[in-house]
This record gives sequence, structure tokens and C-alpha cells, in this order.
Amino acid sequence: MKNTKTKILVEGAVMVALATVLSFIRVFKLPWGGSITLLSMLPIVLFSIRRGISWGLVVSFVYSLIQFTQGIMDGLFGWGLTPGMLIACILLDYIGAFTVLGIAGCLRKKGLPGWIGGISLAVGLRFALHFLSGVVIWHSFGELWNGFSTENTYLYSFLYNGCYMLPELVFTLAGAVALLKVPQTKRFLIAEE
Repeated sequence: MKNTKTKILVEGAVMVALATVLSFIRVFKLPWGGSITLLSMLPIVLFSIRRGISWGLVVSFVYSLIQFTQGIMDGLFGWGLTPGMLIACILLDYIGAFTVLGIAGCLRKKGLPGWIGGISLAVGLRFALHFLSGVVIWHSFGELWNGFSTENTYLYSFLYNGCYMLPELVFTLAGAVALLKVPQTKRFLIAEE
């Protein structure tokens, strides 16, 4: 039992480290904020598929703390937020948004369709938290790209967050399907209970 727990913790640590490294590789940075990374969510969602929701949430919570640290390095405390807004931003945009990735394993016993559904649900929940943050905390509106602007906070937050979360979802699903089609990877992901 102890050996298995140690193995799971080591696997989780490796996946968090890999996800963190991948989060620094930005495929595309949007001019108004947000960026598309090189499969940074993939290690976390694959770990959740392998080990289940409980372990997935533990590992994704650790990953959320690292993402929060990266937010600090990107100037989070210099964004001019009130203390209440800062706490809400930390909880929604970092802790909540990255911890929900751990639920990707919720349909793991359903095979490839379940894995795709679980990943889609997890990334969709991450999007929902970023969207909520945009509406409640940032009250954002204005121009997103040349000639298109909106005064509607809901539309702005939807488009702002959708512009990077949709490609992130597509890339994560493509990466997961590519890895899960390989028999050796599929065998690895079907963990012993």
C-alpha cells in the first residue's frame, strides 16, 4: 500500500513538473492577454484519467499553486486590484481554474469517449471560472481585435477567455487522443485499481 501511494505521488510530481515546463512554452500570445501553451494541461488531465478524480484533484491543486506563483511573477500584485478583488482573482483565475482540471478522470472507465468527455468537462469548467472572473472581478469591455469592441461585459469575457481556452481544449484533446491511440500509452493509463 505504501509503495503504491509513493508511486502515485511520484507520478503526480512528474506530471506537475511537466505541466509547469509546458506552461512556459507559449505557442501564441494574444495581444489583449491570454496565451495558448504547448499542451500544458495534458499531463494533469492524463494523470487524473490514470489515477481518478481524488488524486487528480490533489495534483491539479498543487499545479494551481504553481500557476499562482507564475501569476505573481507576471505581476499579479501590480494589477491594481483591491484586496477583495485580488482574493477573488486568486481563487477563480488560479486555484479554482486549475484545480478543476483534476476532474478529467470522472469518466475514465468509459474508454476513449469517456476520456474525451472528462477532459472536455474539466477544460470547460476552467473556462467557466475564467469567464466568471472576467464578469465579476474585471468587468471588462472594450476592443479585442482591430475594429471589434463591445460594451457587453459578458460577451467580452466570453470572447476574451474563449480565444485562448478553445484552442487549449482542441490541442489538449488532440494530444490526449494521439497518446491514447498508442497501445503502450493506453496500457499505462489504465492503472491498476
